[in-house]
Amino acid sequence: MATTMLRPFEDELPVDHDEKVLLSLGYKQEFKREFSLWTTFCVSFAVLGLLPSFASTLYYGMGYAGTAGMVWGWIIAMVFIQCVALSLAELCSSMPTSGGLYYASAVLAPPGWGPVASWVTGWSSWIGQVTGAPSVNYSVAAMILAARSITDSDYVPTNYELFLLTTFLMITQSCISSMPTKWIAVFNSLGSSFNMVAVIIVIILIPAATTTDPKFTPAYQVWSNIDNGTDFPNGIAILMSFISVMWAMSGFDAPFHLSEECAVADVSSPRAIVLTSAIGGIFGWVLQVVVAYTVVDIEAVLNSDLGQPWATYLLQVLPMKTALATLALTIIAGFSMGQGCMVAASRVTYAYARDGCFPMSKYWRKVNKYTKTPVNAVWFNCTVGILLCLLIFAGEVAILAIFSVGAIACFVAFMIPISLRVFFVGNRFRRGPWHLGKFGKPIGAAAVAFVALMVPILCLPNRIGSDLNSSNMNWTCLVYGAPMLFALLWFAIDARKWFKGPRVNAKHAMNGQVIKELGILV
Repeated sequence: MATTMLRPFEDELPVDHDEKVLLSLGYKQEFKREFSLWTTFCVSFAVLGLLPSFASTLYYGMGYAGTAGMVWGWIIAMVFIQCVALSLAELCSSMPTSGGLYYASAVLAPPGWGPVASWVTGWSSWIGQVTGAPSVNYSVAAMILAARSITDSDYVPTNYELFLLTTFLMITQSCISSMPTKWIAVFNSLGSSFNMVAVIIVIILIPAATTTDPKFTPAYQVWSNIDNGTDFPNGIAILMSFISVMWAMSGFDAPFHLSEECAVADVSSPRAIVLTSAIGGIFGWVLQVVVAYTVVDIEAVLNSDLGQPWATYLLQVLPMKTALATLALTIIAGFSMGQGCMVAASRVTYAYARDGCFPMSKYWRKVNKYTKTPVNAVWFNCTVGILLCLLIFAGEVAILAIFSVGAIACFVAFMIPISLRVFFVGNRFRRGPWHLGKFGKPIGAAAVAFVALMVPILCLPNRIGSDLNSSNMNWTCLVYGAPMLFALLWFAIDARKWFKGPRVNAKHAMNGQVIKELGILV
Protein backbone atom coordinates (compact mmCIF):
# COMPACT_ATOMS: atom_id res chain seq x y z
CA MET A 1 0.00 0.00 0.00
CA ALA A 2 1.34 3.38 -0.94
CA THR A 3 1.81 5.94 1.78
CA THR A 4 1.83 9.66 1.27
CA MET A 5 4.63 12.13 1.60
CA LEU A 6 4.37 15.64 2.90
CA ARG A 7 5.41 18.04 0.19
CA PRO A 8 8.94 19.29 0.92
CA PHE A 9 9.30 22.91 1.90
CA GLU A 10 5.60 23.00 2.89
CA ASP A 11 6.17 26.25 4.78
CA GLU A 12 6.85 28.10 1.51
CA LEU A 13 4.73 31.01 0.36
CA PRO A 14 2.33 30.41 -2.58
CA VAL A 15 4.29 29.37 -5.65
CA ASP A 16 3.76 29.58 -9.41
CA HIS A 17 3.49 26.70 -11.87
CA ASP A 18 7.22 26.19 -12.37
CA GLU A 19 7.95 26.16 -8.65
CA LYS A 20 5.13 23.67 -8.05
CA VAL A 21 6.56 21.35 -10.68
CA LEU A 22 10.04 21.60 -9.17
CA LEU A 23 8.70 21.05 -5.65
CA SER A 24 6.89 17.95 -6.90
CA LEU A 25 10.27 16.64 -8.04
CA GLY A 26 11.73 17.17 -4.57
CA TYR A 27 13.71 20.39 -5.03
CA LYS A 28 13.39 24.00 -3.95
CA GLN A 29 13.57 26.86 -6.42
CA GLU A 30 16.99 28.57 -6.11
CA PHE A 31 17.62 30.14 -9.52
CA LYS A 32 15.78 33.05 -11.06
CA ARG A 33 13.65 31.96 -14.03
CA GLU A 34 14.87 34.49 -16.57
CA PHE A 35 15.26 32.19 -19.57
CA SER A 36 12.43 32.10 -22.11
CA LEU A 37 11.92 29.56 -24.90
CA TRP A 38 13.97 31.81 -27.19
CA THR A 39 16.88 32.43 -24.82
CA THR A 40 16.96 28.74 -23.80
CA PHE A 41 17.09 27.82 -27.48
CA CYS A 42 19.83 30.42 -27.93
CA VAL A 43 22.04 28.82 -25.26
CA SER A 44 21.41 25.38 -26.75
CA PHE A 45 22.10 26.57 -30.31
CA ALA A 46 25.22 28.35 -29.08
CA VAL A 47 26.39 25.09 -27.47
CA LEU A 48 25.71 23.38 -30.82
CA GLY A 49 27.72 26.06 -32.63
CA LEU A 50 27.19 24.59 -36.08
CA LEU A 51 29.87 26.56 -37.90
CA PRO A 52 32.69 26.04 -35.36
CA SER A 53 31.51 22.46 -34.72
CA PHE A 54 31.71 21.68 -38.41
CA ALA A 55 35.08 23.41 -38.70
CA SER A 56 36.44 21.53 -35.67
CA THR A 57 35.40 18.06 -36.88
CA LEU A 58 35.91 18.44 -40.65
CA TYR A 59 38.83 16.02 -40.40
CA TYR A 60 36.53 13.16 -39.39
CA GLY A 61 33.66 13.61 -41.85
CA MET A 62 35.86 14.32 -44.86
CA GLY A 63 38.87 12.24 -43.85
CA TYR A 64 37.09 8.98 -43.05
CA ALA A 65 34.62 8.67 -45.94
CA GLY A 66 35.06 11.60 -48.36
CA THR A 67 32.23 13.68 -49.80
CA ALA A 68 29.73 10.81 -50.04
CA GLY A 69 30.29 10.07 -46.38
CA MET A 70 29.74 13.73 -45.54
CA VAL A 71 26.40 14.17 -47.30
CA TRP A 72 24.90 10.72 -46.75
CA GLY A 73 26.40 10.27 -43.30
CA TRP A 74 24.85 13.46 -41.94
CA ILE A 75 21.38 12.51 -43.25
CA ILE A 76 21.47 8.98 -41.86
CA ALA A 77 22.89 10.01 -38.50
CA MET A 78 20.44 12.90 -38.09
CA VAL A 79 17.40 10.61 -38.46
CA PHE A 80 18.48 8.70 -35.37
CA ILE A 81 19.85 11.72 -33.52
CA GLN A 82 16.42 13.32 -33.91
CA CYS A 83 14.94 10.20 -32.28
CA VAL A 84 17.31 10.77 -29.34
CA ALA A 85 16.30 14.45 -29.15
CA LEU A 86 12.57 13.66 -29.22
CA SER A 87 12.95 11.05 -26.47
CA LEU A 88 14.97 13.46 -24.31
CA ALA A 89 12.39 16.20 -24.84
CA GLU A 90 9.68 13.87 -23.55
CA LEU A 91 11.74 13.10 -20.44
CA CYS A 92 12.45 16.81 -19.94
CA SER A 93 8.74 17.68 -19.99
CA SER A 94 8.08 15.01 -17.38
CA MET A 95 11.03 15.98 -15.16
CA PRO A 96 12.21 19.59 -15.81
CA THR A 97 15.14 19.79 -13.40
CA SER A 98 18.81 20.77 -13.77
CA GLY A 99 19.73 17.18 -12.91
CA GLY A 100 18.20 16.21 -16.24
CA LEU A 101 19.35 12.78 -17.37
CA TYR A 102 20.77 11.96 -13.96
CA TYR A 103 17.46 12.62 -12.20
CA ALA A 104 15.46 10.80 -14.88
CA SER A 105 17.62 7.67 -14.52
CA ALA A 106 16.94 7.56 -10.78
CA VAL A 107 13.19 7.90 -11.29
CA LEU A 108 12.95 5.35 -14.10
CA ALA A 109 15.35 2.66 -12.78
CA PRO A 110 14.03 -0.66 -11.38
CA PRO A 111 13.74 -0.96 -7.59
CA GLY A 112 17.15 -0.80 -5.92
CA TRP A 113 18.94 0.33 -9.07
CA GLY A 114 18.18 4.04 -8.89
CA PRO A 115 21.46 5.10 -7.20
CA VAL A 116 23.77 3.19 -9.56
CA ALA A 117 21.77 4.25 -12.65
CA SER A 118 21.90 7.91 -11.68
CA TRP A 119 25.58 7.62 -10.68
CA VAL A 120 26.69 6.17 -14.04
CA THR A 121 24.45 8.55 -16.00
CA GLY A 122 25.66 11.54 -14.02
CA TRP A 123 29.33 10.80 -14.45
CA SER A 124 29.04 10.05 -18.17
CA SER A 125 27.00 13.20 -18.72
CA TRP A 126 29.45 15.28 -16.72
CA ILE A 127 32.43 13.94 -18.69
CA GLY A 128 30.65 14.88 -21.91
CA GLN A 129 29.82 18.34 -20.61
CA VAL A 130 33.20 19.12 -19.09
CA THR A 131 35.05 18.17 -22.31
CA GLY A 132 32.85 20.48 -24.39
CA ALA A 133 34.48 23.85 -23.65
CA PRO A 134 38.13 22.67 -23.83
CA SER A 135 37.57 20.86 -27.14
CA VAL A 136 35.86 23.90 -28.67
CA ASN A 137 38.47 26.31 -27.33
CA TYR A 138 41.30 24.10 -28.55
CA SER A 139 39.84 24.33 -32.06
CA VAL A 140 39.28 28.08 -31.79
CA ALA A 141 42.85 28.61 -30.59
CA ALA A 142 44.15 26.46 -33.48
CA MET A 143 42.14 28.59 -35.94
CA ILE A 144 43.50 31.83 -34.46
CA LEU A 145 47.07 30.57 -34.79
CA ALA A 146 46.33 29.28 -38.31
CA ALA A 147 45.12 32.78 -39.25
CA ARG A 148 48.43 34.18 -38.09
CA SER A 149 50.31 31.54 -40.11
CA ILE A 150 48.36 32.56 -43.21
CA THR A 151 49.38 36.20 -42.85
CA ASP A 152 52.96 35.43 -41.72
CA SER A 153 54.56 32.57 -43.65
CA ASP A 154 57.53 32.47 -41.26
CA TYR A 155 55.38 31.88 -38.20
CA VAL A 156 55.07 28.30 -36.87
CA PRO A 157 52.66 27.76 -33.93
CA THR A 158 53.96 25.86 -30.90
CA ASN A 159 52.08 23.62 -28.47
CA TYR A 160 52.98 26.05 -25.70
CA GLU A 161 51.21 28.92 -27.51
CA LEU A 162 48.23 26.70 -28.31
CA PHE A 163 47.84 25.70 -24.66
CA LEU A 164 48.13 29.26 -23.32
CA LEU A 165 45.64 30.62 -25.83
CA THR A 166 43.16 27.82 -25.07
CA THR A 167 43.56 28.51 -21.34
CA PHE A 168 42.95 32.23 -21.88
CA LEU A 169 39.71 31.47 -23.74
CA MET A 170 38.59 29.12 -20.94
CA ILE A 171 39.18 31.75 -18.24
CA THR A 172 37.40 34.49 -20.22
CA GLN A 173 34.34 32.29 -20.76
CA SER A 174 34.30 31.32 -17.08
CA CYS A 175 34.15 35.01 -16.12
CA ILE A 176 31.13 35.49 -18.40
CA SER A 177 29.46 32.31 -17.08
CA SER A 178 29.79 33.61 -13.50
CA MET A 179 27.58 36.62 -14.23
CA PRO A 180 23.89 36.88 -13.21
CA THR A 181 21.50 34.72 -15.22
CA LYS A 182 19.92 37.69 -17.02
CA TRP A 183 23.31 38.89 -18.30
CA ILE A 184 24.26 35.37 -19.41
CA ALA A 185 20.93 35.06 -21.24
CA VAL A 186 21.58 38.32 -23.11
CA PHE A 187 25.14 37.32 -24.01
CA ASN A 188 24.04 33.91 -25.26
CA SER A 189 21.13 35.39 -27.19
CA LEU A 190 23.55 37.66 -29.04
CA GLY A 191 26.04 34.83 -29.52
CA SER A 192 23.43 32.42 -30.83
CA SER A 193 22.04 35.04 -33.21
CA PHE A 194 25.58 35.60 -34.49
CA ASN A 195 26.02 31.82 -34.89
CA MET A 196 22.90 31.54 -37.02
CA VAL A 197 23.78 34.57 -39.14
CA ALA A 198 27.37 33.34 -39.57
CA VAL A 199 26.20 29.91 -40.78
CA ILE A 200 23.88 31.50 -43.33
CA ILE A 201 26.61 33.90 -44.52
CA VAL A 202 29.12 31.07 -44.99
CA ILE A 203 26.57 28.85 -46.78
CA ILE A 204 25.93 31.68 -49.27
CA LEU A 205 29.47 33.07 -49.43
CA ILE A 206 31.41 29.91 -50.30
CA PRO A 207 29.48 28.98 -53.48
CA ALA A 208 29.31 32.64 -54.55
CA ALA A 209 32.98 33.51 -53.99
CA THR A 210 34.76 30.25 -54.81
CA THR A 211 37.56 30.72 -57.34
CA THR A 212 38.04 27.09 -58.38
CA ASP A 213 37.62 25.87 -61.95
CA PRO A 214 35.28 24.11 -62.33
CA LYS A 215 33.36 25.90 -59.62
CA PHE A 216 31.57 22.79 -58.35
CA THR A 217 32.35 19.08 -58.28
CA PRO A 218 29.90 17.04 -60.43
CA ALA A 219 26.97 15.76 -58.39
CA TYR A 220 27.56 12.08 -59.15
CA GLN A 221 31.06 12.36 -57.66
CA VAL A 222 29.87 14.19 -54.55
CA TRP A 223 27.14 11.67 -53.78
CA SER A 224 28.91 8.47 -54.80
CA ASN A 225 32.67 8.88 -54.21
CA ILE A 226 33.69 7.32 -50.90
CA ASP A 227 37.30 8.30 -50.28
CA ASN A 228 37.92 5.75 -47.55
CA GLY A 229 40.61 7.11 -45.24
CA THR A 230 40.55 4.07 -42.94
CA ASP A 231 41.59 0.42 -43.12
CA PHE A 232 37.98 -0.69 -42.64
CA PRO A 233 35.29 -1.44 -45.27
CA ASN A 234 33.35 1.53 -46.70
CA GLY A 235 30.30 0.90 -44.54
CA ILE A 236 32.33 1.03 -41.32
CA ALA A 237 34.19 4.11 -42.58
CA ILE A 238 30.88 5.93 -43.09
CA LEU A 239 29.77 4.97 -39.58
CA MET A 240 33.10 6.21 -38.19
CA SER A 241 32.51 9.55 -39.94
CA PHE A 242 29.37 9.98 -37.79
CA ILE A 243 31.63 11.34 -35.04
CA SER A 244 31.44 14.77 -36.69
CA VAL A 245 27.64 14.96 -36.62
CA MET A 246 27.34 13.31 -33.20
CA TRP A 247 29.83 15.69 -31.61
CA ALA A 248 28.29 18.69 -33.37
CA MET A 249 24.78 17.72 -32.23
CA SER A 250 25.62 16.56 -28.69
CA GLY A 251 24.65 19.89 -27.11
CA PHE A 252 20.91 19.82 -27.79
CA ASP A 253 20.21 18.62 -24.23
CA ALA A 254 21.31 22.00 -22.78
CA PRO A 255 17.65 23.16 -22.27
CA PHE A 256 17.17 20.14 -19.96
CA HIS A 257 19.96 21.39 -17.67
CA LEU A 258 18.70 24.99 -17.83
CA SER A 259 15.09 24.03 -17.06
CA GLU A 260 15.26 25.37 -13.47
CA GLU A 261 16.03 28.81 -14.94
CA CYS A 262 13.38 28.67 -17.68
CA ALA A 263 9.79 29.92 -17.47
CA VAL A 264 7.10 27.27 -18.17
CA ALA A 265 9.95 24.80 -18.29
CA ASP A 266 7.87 21.64 -18.85
CA VAL A 267 6.85 23.03 -22.25
CA SER A 268 9.55 25.54 -23.24
CA SER A 269 12.54 23.31 -22.47
CA PRO A 270 11.43 20.26 -24.50
CA ARG A 271 10.48 22.54 -27.39
CA ALA A 272 13.95 24.10 -27.25
CA ILE A 273 15.54 20.62 -27.39
CA VAL A 274 13.60 19.62 -30.50
CA LEU A 275 14.07 23.00 -32.20
CA THR A 276 17.82 22.89 -31.59
CA SER A 277 18.20 19.40 -33.01
CA ALA A 278 15.94 19.99 -36.03
CA ILE A 279 17.24 23.41 -37.06
CA GLY A 280 20.83 22.42 -36.30
CA GLY A 281 20.46 19.25 -38.34
CA ILE A 282 19.10 21.06 -41.39
CA PHE A 283 21.65 23.88 -41.42
CA GLY A 284 24.47 21.45 -40.67
CA TRP A 285 23.58 19.24 -43.62
CA VAL A 286 23.38 22.21 -45.98
CA LEU A 287 26.86 23.29 -44.85
CA GLN A 288 28.13 19.74 -45.46
CA VAL A 289 26.72 19.81 -49.00
CA VAL A 290 28.30 23.21 -49.76
CA VAL A 291 31.75 22.00 -48.69
CA ALA A 292 31.35 18.64 -50.45
CA TYR A 293 30.54 20.36 -53.77
CA THR A 294 33.41 22.86 -53.57
CA VAL A 295 36.39 21.02 -52.02
CA VAL A 296 39.16 20.46 -54.56
CA ASP A 297 41.81 18.29 -52.91
CA ILE A 298 40.76 16.35 -49.80
CA GLU A 299 44.25 15.03 -49.09
CA ALA A 300 45.70 18.55 -49.15
CA VAL A 301 43.00 19.78 -46.73
CA LEU A 302 43.76 16.99 -44.26
CA ASN A 303 47.55 17.13 -44.40
CA SER A 304 48.28 20.86 -44.67
CA ASP A 305 51.08 22.43 -42.66
CA LEU A 306 48.54 24.87 -41.20
CA GLY A 307 47.32 22.05 -38.97
CA GLN A 308 43.70 23.20 -39.28
CA PRO A 309 41.63 21.54 -42.07
CA TRP A 310 38.91 24.23 -42.13
CA ALA A 311 41.43 27.04 -42.64
CA THR A 312 43.16 25.02 -45.36
CA TYR A 313 39.86 24.33 -47.12
CA LEU A 314 38.92 28.02 -47.09
CA LEU A 315 42.26 28.97 -48.64
CA GLN A 316 41.75 26.27 -51.25
CA VAL A 317 38.42 27.62 -52.52
CA LEU A 318 38.35 31.35 -51.61
CA PRO A 319 40.58 34.40 -52.11
CA MET A 320 42.86 34.99 -49.12
CA LYS A 321 41.00 38.00 -47.69
CA THR A 322 37.64 36.26 -48.06
CA ALA A 323 39.06 33.11 -46.47
CA LEU A 324 40.40 35.10 -43.51
CA ALA A 325 37.05 36.88 -43.09
CA THR A 326 35.24 33.53 -43.07
CA LEU A 327 37.76 32.15 -40.59
CA ALA A 328 37.15 35.21 -38.37
CA LEU A 329 33.40 34.50 -38.40
CA THR A 330 34.13 30.92 -37.37
CA ILE A 331 36.41 32.03 -34.52
CA ILE A 332 33.83 34.45 -33.08
CA ALA A 333 31.08 31.82 -33.37
CA GLY A 334 33.42 29.30 -31.72
CA PHE A 335 34.01 31.58 -28.74
CA SER A 336 30.25 31.91 -28.28
CA MET A 337 29.89 28.16 -28.53
CA GLY A 338 32.57 27.58 -25.90
CA GLN A 339 30.86 30.01 -23.55
CA GLY A 340 27.52 28.20 -24.05
CA CYS A 341 29.25 24.90 -23.25
CA MET A 342 30.66 26.44 -20.07
CA VAL A 343 27.20 27.59 -18.91
CA ALA A 344 25.53 24.24 -19.60
CA ALA A 345 28.35 22.26 -17.95
CA SER A 346 28.24 24.41 -14.80
CA ARG A 347 24.52 23.66 -14.35
CA VAL A 348 25.19 19.95 -14.69
CA THR A 349 28.00 20.12 -12.12
CA TYR A 350 25.78 22.10 -9.74
CA ALA A 351 22.92 19.61 -10.06
CA TYR A 352 25.12 16.57 -9.44
CA ALA A 353 27.02 18.23 -6.59
CA ARG A 354 23.65 19.05 -5.00
CA ASP A 355 23.27 15.30 -4.43
CA GLY A 356 26.89 14.63 -3.44
CA CYS A 357 28.23 13.07 -6.66
CA PHE A 358 31.65 14.74 -6.48
CA PRO A 359 34.42 15.00 -3.92
CA MET A 360 33.95 18.28 -2.00
CA SER A 361 30.41 18.61 -3.38
CA LYS A 362 29.47 21.09 -0.66
CA TYR A 363 31.62 23.69 -2.41
CA TRP A 364 30.54 23.03 -6.01
CA ARG A 365 26.81 23.14 -5.20
CA LYS A 366 26.89 26.63 -3.70
CA VAL A 367 24.89 29.33 -5.51
CA ASN A 368 26.51 32.76 -5.35
CA LYS A 369 24.32 35.07 -3.26
CA TYR A 370 24.96 38.04 -5.54
CA THR A 371 24.69 36.56 -9.03
CA LYS A 372 22.34 33.67 -8.13
CA THR A 373 24.45 31.41 -10.34
CA PRO A 374 26.70 28.39 -9.50
CA VAL A 375 29.97 30.29 -9.69
CA ASN A 376 32.00 27.63 -7.85
CA ALA A 377 30.83 24.98 -10.33
CA VAL A 378 31.90 27.22 -13.22
CA TRP A 379 35.46 27.52 -11.95
CA PHE A 380 35.67 23.86 -10.98
CA ASN A 381 34.84 22.95 -14.60
CA CYS A 382 37.28 25.55 -15.87
CA THR A 383 40.09 23.98 -13.84
CA VAL A 384 39.26 20.47 -15.08
CA GLY A 385 39.09 21.77 -18.67
CA ILE A 386 42.51 23.42 -18.45
CA LEU A 387 43.98 20.19 -17.08
CA LEU A 388 42.47 18.30 -20.03
CA CYS A 389 44.16 20.75 -22.38
CA LEU A 390 47.52 19.46 -21.17
CA LEU A 391 46.84 16.63 -23.65
CA ILE A 392 48.03 19.16 -26.25
CA PHE A 393 51.59 18.31 -25.20
CA ALA A 394 50.92 14.58 -25.75
CA GLY A 395 50.33 15.12 -29.46
CA GLU A 396 47.48 15.81 -31.87
CA VAL A 397 45.93 12.35 -31.65
CA ALA A 398 45.70 12.56 -27.84
CA ILE A 399 44.03 15.98 -27.73
CA LEU A 400 41.65 15.07 -30.57
CA ALA A 401 40.39 12.16 -28.43
CA ILE A 402 38.33 14.63 -26.40
CA PHE A 403 36.03 15.07 -29.42
CA SER A 404 35.06 11.38 -29.60
CA VAL A 405 34.99 11.24 -25.79
CA GLY A 406 32.50 14.12 -25.75
CA ALA A 407 30.25 12.39 -28.29
CA ILE A 408 30.37 8.99 -26.55
CA ALA A 409 29.95 10.37 -23.03
CA CYS A 410 26.94 12.51 -23.95
CA PHE A 411 25.15 9.84 -25.97
CA VAL A 412 25.75 7.13 -23.35
CA ALA A 413 24.17 9.48 -20.80
CA PHE A 414 21.28 10.06 -23.22
CA MET A 415 20.80 6.32 -23.77
CA ILE A 416 20.53 5.21 -20.12
CA PRO A 417 17.30 7.02 -19.11
CA ILE A 418 15.77 6.49 -22.57
CA SER A 419 16.39 2.74 -22.38
CA LEU A 420 14.93 2.64 -18.86
CA ARG A 421 11.84 4.51 -20.06
CA VAL A 422 11.39 2.15 -23.06
CA PHE A 423 12.29 -1.27 -21.64
CA PHE A 424 11.51 -1.02 -17.92
CA VAL A 425 8.86 1.63 -17.28
CA GLY A 426 6.82 1.30 -20.47
CA ASN A 427 3.23 2.44 -20.05
CA ARG A 428 3.83 3.53 -16.44
CA PHE A 429 5.79 6.50 -17.73
CA ARG A 430 4.24 9.71 -16.39
CA ARG A 431 4.09 12.13 -19.29
CA GLY A 432 4.49 15.87 -19.06
CA PRO A 433 2.46 18.32 -21.13
CA TRP A 434 4.85 17.75 -24.09
CA HIS A 435 4.97 14.09 -25.13
CA LEU A 436 5.20 11.71 -28.10
CA GLY A 437 2.03 9.76 -27.39
CA LYS A 438 2.02 6.18 -28.73
CA PHE A 439 5.23 6.85 -30.65
CA GLY A 440 7.31 7.36 -27.51
CA LYS A 441 8.44 3.73 -27.15
CA PRO A 442 9.37 2.99 -30.81
CA ILE A 443 11.20 6.31 -31.17
CA GLY A 444 13.06 5.62 -27.93
CA ALA A 445 13.95 2.09 -29.05
CA ALA A 446 15.42 3.44 -32.31
CA ALA A 447 17.47 5.97 -30.32
CA VAL A 448 18.86 3.29 -27.99
CA ALA A 449 19.76 0.96 -30.89
CA PHE A 450 21.62 3.77 -32.66
CA VAL A 451 23.72 4.68 -29.62
CA ALA A 452 24.46 1.03 -28.81
CA LEU A 453 25.82 0.60 -32.35
CA MET A 454 27.83 3.82 -32.41
CA VAL A 455 29.68 3.61 -29.07
CA PRO A 456 32.07 0.80 -30.17
CA ILE A 457 32.35 2.31 -33.68
CA LEU A 458 33.60 5.63 -32.28
CA CYS A 459 36.34 3.80 -30.37
CA LEU A 460 37.86 2.27 -33.51
CA PRO A 461 41.22 3.57 -34.78
CA ASN A 462 41.44 4.39 -38.49
CA ARG A 463 44.37 2.00 -38.91
CA ILE A 464 44.67 -1.69 -38.06
CA GLY A 465 47.37 -4.37 -38.04
CA SER A 466 50.98 -3.33 -38.48
CA ASP A 467 49.95 0.21 -39.46
CA LEU A 468 48.52 0.83 -35.98
CA ASN A 469 50.85 2.57 -33.54
CA SER A 470 50.74 5.05 -30.66
CA SER A 471 50.63 8.05 -33.00
CA ASN A 472 47.43 6.97 -34.79
CA MET A 473 45.77 4.97 -32.03
CA ASN A 474 42.26 6.05 -30.99
CA TRP A 475 42.72 6.92 -27.31
CA THR A 476 38.99 7.43 -26.67
CA CYS A 477 38.70 4.22 -24.64
CA LEU A 478 41.39 5.44 -22.25
CA VAL A 479 40.30 9.08 -21.97
CA TYR A 480 36.64 8.12 -21.41
CA GLY A 481 37.14 4.71 -19.83
CA ALA A 482 39.62 5.74 -17.12
CA PRO A 483 37.37 8.28 -15.33
CA MET A 484 34.32 6.04 -15.79
CA LEU A 485 36.24 3.11 -14.28
CA PHE A 486 37.26 5.35 -11.39
CA ALA A 487 33.60 6.34 -10.87
CA LEU A 488 32.42 2.71 -10.93
CA LEU A 489 35.10 1.56 -8.51
CA TRP A 490 34.36 4.49 -6.21
CA PHE A 491 30.70 3.53 -6.20
CA ALA A 492 31.41 -0.16 -5.59
CA ILE A 493 33.91 0.45 -2.79
CA ASP A 494 32.48 3.47 -0.98
CA ALA A 495 29.83 5.63 -2.64
CA ARG A 496 27.14 2.91 -2.62
CA LYS A 497 27.15 3.15 1.18
CA TRP A 498 26.04 6.79 1.23
CA PHE A 499 24.93 7.82 -2.24
CA LYS A 500 21.17 7.38 -2.59
CA GLY A 501 20.72 9.30 -5.81
CA PRO A 502 18.76 12.50 -6.31
CA ARG A 503 15.85 13.36 -4.08
CA VAL A 504 12.80 11.71 -5.66
CA ASN A 505 9.32 12.74 -4.55
CA ALA A 506 7.11 9.73 -3.84
CA LYS A 507 4.33 10.71 -6.23
CA HIS A 508 6.81 11.07 -9.09
CA ALA A 509 8.45 7.62 -8.81
CA MET A 510 7.46 5.40 -11.74
CA ASN A 511 8.93 1.98 -11.13
CA GLY A 512 7.93 0.88 -7.67
CA GLN A 513 10.97 2.28 -5.92
CA VAL A 514 11.38 2.17 -2.18
CA ILE A 515 12.63 5.53 -0.93
CA LYS A 516 14.30 4.28 2.23
CA GLU A 517 15.44 7.54 3.69
CA LEU A 518 11.86 8.83 3.65
CA GLY A 519 10.21 5.55 4.63
CA ILE A 520 8.00 5.53 1.58
CA LEU A 521 6.87 2.60 -0.53
CA VAL A 522 5.33 3.50 -3.84
